[in-house]
Amino acid sequence: MKNFTTNDQGFICEHCNMEVEKLNYTSRDHCPFCLYSKHVDIMPGDRQNDCKGLLKPISIEKFKDTYKIIYTCEKCKKNHKNIMAKDDNMDLIIELSSYQT
Repeated sequence: MKNFTTNDQGFICEHCNMEVEKLNYTSRDHCPFCLYSKHVDIMPGDRQNDCKGLLKPISIEKFKDTYKIIYTCEKCKKNHKNIMAKDDNMDLIIELSSYQT
């Protein structure tokens, strides 16, 4: 992606309070335990969005040979998408698949 800024950092998830380690192959952009994310980017990895609301996972969609998680921001109500990570909770991914758009 042309405007992608690599930003692979660990964090404490603001939804489930789990400690999330960096991903080590691309930018970590959501919690692998509960799949929640935070509305922090304007362009992927830039951390320039002032919203800072929690992004609630609501569905998934097929993307190339993987999936994208579809989110709704609990603060500003905008939709957002992140590519699934290798260590994501597959039980939650399967649950979200029943809500595919």
